[in-house]
Amino acid sequence: MSAPTHTRPHPAPAGGVDVRLPWWAIALPAITFAVLLLLILNPADAHAATGDPAVGQLLDRIQQAVLHTAP
Repeated sequence: MSAPTHTRPHPAPAGGVDVRLPWWAIALPAITFAVLLLLILNPADAHAATGDPAVGQLLDRIQQAVLHTAP
């Protein structure tokens, strides 16, 4: 026995898919990205727990690579 197929009651729009996102669907990821980028670029403001100095060195290397500065 075959399953019935469902068809759309209206044809698809000719211009493509019409999708509307709420404002926060764009704003929240953009704000989160900006905050994380600022924390990476200035790790002193992150107030991370003291621990392995390799993490700080890694963040310094990433910062130097992003800013293209000499050590």
